[in-house]
Amino acid sequence: MRTRSLTGAGTHTGTGARLVAAAAALGLLLTGCSGGDGESSDGRITLRFQSLAWQDESVQVNKELVKEWNAAHPDVRVEYVQGSWDSVHDQLLTSFEGGEAPDIIHDASDDLADFAYGGYLADLDGLLPDRLRRDIPERSWETAEFGDGVYGVPFLQEPRVLIANKKILEASDARIPTVEKPWTWAEFRSATKELTAGEGRKPAAGQAEYGVAWPLKDPVSATLNLSRSTGGQLFHRGADDKVTIRYTEADAEVPAVIHDQVNSDGSASGATLGMGGSDTLPGFFGGKYAMVPLGFSYRQQIIQQAPKGFEWTVLPAPAGADGATQGVSPQTLSVSEDTPHKKEAVAFIDFLLQPENMVRLAQGDWMLPTGTAALADPSLHTAKHGWGTGAALARELLPAPAQSVRGYPEWKDKVATPALQEYYSGAIDRAELEKRLVKDGNLVLARYQR
Repeated sequence: MRTRSLTGAGTHTGTGARLVAAAAALGLLLTGCSGGDGESSDGRITLRFQSLAWQDESVQVNKELVKEWNAAHPDVRVEYVQGSWDSVHDQLLTSFEGGEAPDIIHDASDDLADFAYGGYLADLDGLLPDRLRRDIPERSWETAEFGDGVYGVPFLQEPRVLIANKKILEASDARIPTVEKPWTWAEFRSATKELTAGEGRKPAAGQAEYGVAWPLKDPVSATLNLSRSTGGQLFHRGADDKVTIRYTEADAEVPAVIHDQVNSDGSASGATLGMGGSDTLPGFFGGKYAMVPLGFSYRQQIIQQAPKGFEWTVLPAPAGADGATQGVSPQTLSVSEDTPHKKEAVAFIDFLLQPENMVRLAQGDWMLPTGTAALADPSLHTAKHGWGTGAALARELLPAPAQSVRGYPEWKDKVATPALQEYYSGAIDRAELEKRLVKDGNLVLARYQR
């Protein structure tokens, strides 16, 4: 149940059907989330921590840290609850409305706006210890700030990188990009053409069937975040604090490269556009694709699944007019507004995010910590498995364009995802893409900003 809301916050729009659809699927999870104030008759507090960790290493680290906390804090016990990235938005909405929300909530910063404006998340400003506030850079805090409050602690982040077949790349005439001198988007397009033999043709040395595979089953995040390198913003906040969508040349540059690679150059496979990142790995290992743009954490799957002797390398994503800048939506830890034990919940978050623990969490998820002390750990700067490349890119990470936009999940699902998928496949042109993103998108956002 909501106890407060931010200034100007309205009611949730269009959530009824989603609540009904989510309720059945989430019944089992909610059965294990008992109500009440989390305090037993002997005064011991129990906090429920819902984690979205899913890789074995990450789940293990999270459970180990919970166990370590419980051993050191017998009066404040933390119960580990397993959540899922696939259903987290609807599941949290259901649990908030039902008064069954976890006390400590693991999510991503681009999913927080509606919950923060709806009054479901506690404002952590004034509760966070100075150490934690100083350790995490302001650009990361911006991803969890809504209005005048702070509604999550950003702790893990993930740049997008190019995972390349090392043998193919080194046998080609393409310049190999570095963090200091990445490819421009034009150079990237040229390189993928050079690396492409063409469908049905036997690749020569330095070639694959396709120079690149774009796994764009979920195209919105990749498009918006990579477009920050070209100055793309898409969402613009006016003097009245309302957000509108504008599609400029800076927004169009990266989508145009992807569209042309698929539809004009033949250097990207159209078959991968509906795939997730994991789906492209067999073809990558088989030499069908020379490169795959992926999140930094995919390195773990590559290590686990690559055939013996397969050589791969991590390259920086292409750079634009704004350099190698990328948008990022860090993973966050928030506290439910309904919990009566906010100070204890924040104390547990502070424990989880001590520098040595943040390093453990980052390594378990194969991502990068936001904290400056953790990011400086030598284990994250080794050449092995591309850790050093990722760590060097961390200074170029900025908040994703949609961080504070109310209605973003609906816009993403109903407008942007189908529009971008059709554009990348060649089914619609740029003019139609712009019309959908802007006209249809602004209609969605307007409902959330009345």
